[in-house]
Amino acid sequence: MGHLKSFYVCFFTFLLSSATPFAGKIPAIIVFGDSSVDAGNNNYIPTIARSNFEPYGRDFVGGKPTGRFCNGKIATDFMSEALGLKPIIPAYLDPSYNISDFATGVTFASAATGYDNATSDVLSVLPLWKQLEYYKEWQTKLKAYQGKERATETISNSLYLISIGTNDFLENYFAFPGRASQYSVSLYQDFLAGIAKDFVKKLHGLGARKISLGGLPPMGCMPLERSTNFGTGGECVGRYNDIAVQFNGKLEKMVERLSKELPGSNIVFSNPYEPFMKIIKNPSSFGFEVAAAACCATGMFEMGYGCQRNNPFTCTNADKYVFWDSFHPTQKTNHIMANALMNSTFPHFL
Repeated sequence: MGHLKSFYVCFFTFLLSSATPFAGKIPAIIVFGDSSVDAGNNNYIPTIARSNFEPYGRDFVGGKPTGRFCNGKIATDFMSEALGLKPIIPAYLDPSYNISDFATGVTFASAATGYDNATSDVLSVLPLWKQLEYYKEWQTKLKAYQGKERATETISNSLYLISIGTNDFLENYFAFPGRASQYSVSLYQDFLAGIAKDFVKKLHGLGARKISLGGLPPMGCMPLERSTNFGTGGECVGRYNDIAVQFNGKLEKMVERLSKELPGSNIVFSNPYEPFMKIIKNPSSFGFEVAAAACCATGMFEMGYGCQRNNPFTCTNADKYVFWDSFHPTQKTNHIMANALMNSTFPHFL
């Protein structure tokens, strides 16, 4: 066990050290997306899609639930820390922060949202267009805080991360008849990719240059989806994973075309599918014991308010689990994924 522990220490040290070339070169990280990167914006809007209660945040600094759908930090927090910025990226709607905090990093993300406005309507969360409006507001505040010239430099040199799309399929297309009656899966993918393209173009028009567009994880391997796959004994739902791979392929091709089309842009497709699948297929290689079920409650169905503080089934050590709740990774998984994506994506922004 001592050798194994030493391996993990060396492994994480190597991954973290790989981010040091970026230190001081990226003034801020600006984040858009869903619960994978929401640090608590949903706490301040009227929605049930929240996690600002225990046991969420039990391994966060101070053991405090923040609205992150995790037992601790999310991937973007680790990225910010690795880049020599702040140890966490705050939520834009959190009144305990101001523009001096947001000048080095801010997330406009909203749990349960998607590219499709119909997805954000399901639980009354922030649609992607509203996140962009808040970003414009942030720019105005930044210019007042830093001065127009310095703020313009910050805007163009910052790293923009977009992580969204899973809810469009799992919480919208396959959950309600609306979009499924209008589009085949392939056409719905095209519809979403078109929204992604327009969003990136609008970001570029507002001064963003370093943009990372994230793809979908193996969403058929989330415990919530496995729990419905009775016919195969709780294996990953292959169809959902196939859809994720197909959609990622379309996004990647779109990004290649867009990066040539937009002058001065540096747009990169960031694909979480393979590194996440490696963890799920070989959890013990990363120090995990459980990949098919989550830490919270029974580990099969619960997330959000289903993860209640005193549930006797909730695990005592989340580091043994790939997933925290039935939909979201643990802090440990987020850390591994953050490092994997930094190694594959960040060098393109040097």
